Amino acid sequence: MADDELEAIRQQRMAELQSKHGSLSWNQMNPGDSSNDQQGQQEAKQRETEMRNSILAQVLDQSARARLSNLALVKPEKAKAVENYLIQMARMGQLGGKISETGLIDILEKVSQQTEKKTTVKFNRRKVMDSDDEDDD
Repeated sequence: MADDELEAIRQQRMAELQSKHGSLSWNQMNPGDSSNDQQGQQEAKQRETEMRNSILAQVLDQSARARLSNLALVKPEKAKAVENYLIQMARMGQLGGKISETGLIDILEKVSQQTEKKTTVKFNRRKVMDSDDEDDD
């Protein structure tokens, strides 16, 4: 094939793809470009964060939101667990209205009890020469 024919086929194919998928740019159709992948991942992460924040804003009142954000500064993994719990409850329709600060404290206590680590201490005493066995009278 000549270069002109090849270019005509490419343009026709691009037109078909654009009409089929909307007006996508060339970079969006080529997934090999890593900068677009990173940008897409960042946008998806940002959308997820915005969605989480909007759900939490609907579920929590202002004082409870403040307490949860303070908890996130000190213990981010615990705050994330509480956020996940609240979002799950909201999606299942188990929340009757906005949760106050006292309600959030109750939820925090429940999550703390579930994730509480039980610490046990075990002493292994080694038998070394025991002075009680010898009678030096």
